[in-house]
Amino acid sequence: MSKIDVFIVDRHVIFRSGVIKALSAIEDIKILGEMDNSEESVDLIEAFAPNVVLLDVDAPPLYSFGLGQRIRQRSPMISLIVMSSNADEDRLFQAIKTGAAAFVDKTVNPEELIDVIRKVAQGEFPINEGLTTPGVASRIRRYFEDQALMGKDIEALVVPLSPRELEILEYVANGNSNKQIAHTLKISEQTIKNHLTSILRKLDANDRTHAVVLAMRYGWISVGAKGDLQ
Repeated sequence: MSKIDVFIVDRHVIFRSGVIKALSAIEDIKILGEMDNSEESVDLIEAFAPNVVLLDVDAPPLYSFGLGQRIRQRSPMISLIVMSSNADEDRLFQAIKTGAAAFVDKTVNPEELIDVIRKVAQGEFPINEGLTTPGVASRIRRYFEDQALMGKDIEALVVPLSPRELEILEYVANGNSNKQIAHTLKISEQTIKNHLTSILRKLDANDRTHAVVLAMRYGWISVGAKGDLQ
């Protein structure tokens, strides 16, 4: 069974211990490491390359969300789950800006947390459900409009693609066909096509080449990282 590698970043040792205890008995989840909210965690996460990172954003929130951004910038293929004891609209908004795949209240029960971990490991973004909240949707829209007016590249701050979509686009960038990618990832060609359709829609790209150019421009993927799959 393929395991989901998880890294935990939280200021409280007792909370980290509780999460580890809850996840250790799960066959398809493996705890790679755990640490407090320090800059060193960014280096460790990059070195360990887990599938999923659980990040506490309570201490203090602005620093913690900044830490989340640095994790996403250094390790864009990793799915980030933000955890908070105060799951309000403001922190949900910050989590979306950070590029988190999910936002979880710390009162979550183990079964719900395990379900979220499995979903984000498969490339899903449960956090997108928060965009249906009127207050959050309005703030996200204003944020993008303000960034555009200031001439900033918002795409460089927020990666709209899931880890699986980034992986597929990187294979495309290195000249691989849908068939080759599907064989390597052990999924159907139709699934690859579905992912590519989603990529084009999210990036507002005309075709595969245009999508690759945009992703390379913002440093999300690189040529040579995934070679020819022949």
